[in-house]
Amino acid sequence: QVQLVESGGGLVQAGDSLRLSCAASGRTFTMHTMGWFRQAPGKEREFVAAISRGGGTTDYADSVQGRFTISRNNAKNTLYLQMNSLKPEDTAVYYCAARNALDYSRTYYATNDYDYWGQGTQVTVSS
Repeated sequence: QVQLVESGGGLVQAGDSLRLSCAASGRTFTMHTMGWFRQAPGKEREFVAAISRGGGTTDYADSVQGRFTISRNNAKNTLYLQMNSLKPEDTAVYYCAARNALDYSRTYYATNDYDYWGQGTQVTVSS
């Protein structure tokens, strides 16, 4: 069982930056591929970014490529999402997710690929 707690959300203006964090419980963080997803009001939850167990492979949605950076600190059991050049369309609740993965370098981008989810943190970008 993995428990995930997101933090770092808030209200910012377009063009600003935010860094989200996701703290994971337990001693098996390195066994999990990690991902960030977001859900805007009235929309389905969508993939944002993912990172492999070792951190060597990352994957991004086209809408955030070049603006967002996913990273992880396995010594601190923490996942990060650095978000730069934020846009109003980035407004959503952001969730981190974990999947127990045998493949050290694989990432996943479908919501049903992930086993554990945090409660989410709100990001609001004003124009």
